[in-house]
Amino acid sequence: MVFTRRPAAVLTAIVAACAMAISLTACTTDANSQDTADDRTTVTSSAPGVVAMFTPSDGITLNQQTPLNKWAKLTPNLTKALTSAGFKKGDISHTTSDSLDKQSRAIQDYVVNHLSGSNTTDDAGIVISPDNITLLVAPVVEADASTRQYGDYVSQELSTADTAEGSDSTDSSDSSNSSDSSDSSTGSDSTDDSSSDASKTVGDSKNAAQAEAVDRLVSSLKLAKESGMHVVLMGNSIKGYKPDAFVRFSDAQAIGKLQAEKIVSKLELSKASKDNPKYIEVLMPYTAVDESSEASDSTFAQEAFRGIWQVLGAYYQKGVVESPSGTLNGNSTEDDWQSVAYDASKEGSTAKVLDARLAKADEHASPTRIDGIIAMNDYIASEVVTELDDLGYTGSAADINPQITISGIVGNITGKKDLSRSDVPDPIKSPEKDDSADSTDSADTQDDSTATDKTDKTKDSQWPLVTGYGAYVSNIPSIVNGKQWMTGIEDRQTLAENIAEACALLNKGQTLTSMSSVRNTEVGGKKKVPTISGPLLAVSASNLKVTLIDPGYISLADAGL
Repeated sequence: MVFTRRPAAVLTAIVAACAMAISLTACTTDANSQDTADDRTTVTSSAPGVVAMFTPSDGITLNQQTPLNKWAKLTPNLTKALTSAGFKKGDISHTTSDSLDKQSRAIQDYVVNHLSGSNTTDDAGIVISPDNITLLVAPVVEADASTRQYGDYVSQELSTADTAEGSDSTDSSDSSNSSDSSDSSTGSDSTDDSSSDASKTVGDSKNAAQAEAVDRLVSSLKLAKESGMHVVLMGNSIKGYKPDAFVRFSDAQAIGKLQAEKIVSKLELSKASKDNPKYIEVLMPYTAVDESSEASDSTFAQEAFRGIWQVLGAYYQKGVVESPSGTLNGNSTEDDWQSVAYDASKEGSTAKVLDARLAKADEHASPTRIDGIIAMNDYIASEVVTELDDLGYTGSAADINPQITISGIVGNITGKKDLSRSDVPDPIKSPEKDDSADSTDSADTQDDSTATDKTDKTKDSQWPLVTGYGAYVSNIPSIVNGKQWMTGIEDRQTLAENIAEACALLNKGQTLTSMSSVRNTEVGGKKKVPTISGPLLAVSASNLKVTLIDPGYISLADAGL
């Protein structure tokens, strides 16, 4: 359907471009001019040109908990960076859409309007050539409830392969429907078939609409590039489409890897031993079934676990890290994500899973020793913190560095003093495995045994490191008091500055090779795409002031201060 309209759209664009070129040659102005390929003169502004942003509308986070990784938080940073790069405020537009269908239509309208000459001047009335226009597009991609907990920037790929599949499935559905109805022999079977067919029809219709929206988006972006405009995709790639540049935000592997690396560093796993291993649990939340009661795509959970295992796998294999629940061991591989995965869409599922994994030997036993819990995102981390408190764990992450106190953390955040650190002494052998007491007399042995038993119980109930991602504002107080040890966030300001620089260079007809933040990568199956990226920021109480408060991402009030 869309292919039949494409020749007409291209023809319209060509006619409009010609008319535009003729009209521009008649103009006289003091603005800078440049020669086009057909030796005609196109009048352009001395300013960097125009930038049009198209982003998804912010989704609703569960229980109204809000991560800082939201489009509504990024666009003000982008606008500020663009104006600093020389763009006029009137030459920067922003359109939000809550569906790919609406977004693809908005982009189509923008491109057609500019090529038809109905909207080709800036706020000063100076004619803007298509090659002085950059489209910043973050494609709307549907995400399940679990994925949305990481914020809006998690990179996903928009597939264009559903076009044929949606059409074929609709045809096969019609055939299947008639076959099912003729084979039905009972009223009950007929009712079940009707319900199944109705659900399938709704799904097929949704797939067809999605496929049409994808095709419209790709056609519009191709038309934009063919006319001379520049296209920069942000966050989400499109399979088979090559933009002028791509902005890579966080992906599942990077999020998992960040948390694992910080756990390794904080617990000093390089110094751990088999005789005194560290105990770490990995929680991998995902949505098992989507809204259509079909199996959800588990790619995000698989990739996140792969990122974790690339860091922690070697320590499990050496035996210096153990899982109290036995879900992971030295024989596990990066494909064993299901061993730690659970359906987080069910209410209370995180508490239930954690309770089972840290189950006591009996009701009189001390809590199961746990040194670290990778919770993946801040929503899950908040549930972990609540459950650990219910299970009887005490203290905070601050206790892992004895010289760092809660008052010291607060003083550092409010700018009163710097933190001092010291490593936590941790014996090569755990007390219960140390045989040095054999040479002592029985009385001393009994006293030492009592003291050791008391120390062991204190160690067992020690609050573990809890990691997350998303920098939920509601979780910041927990980071300050050490209940949640760390979270992660995109470096929005730096990314915005890099994006603005790229837009200015593209509008000047220059490449992005001069940018240190750009390297060529494969995007949507297309190689050598200039890609803007930056490292994720790990945030804990010790650097919260520098990473979140000083840049203005949060206020002291947000931190509970």
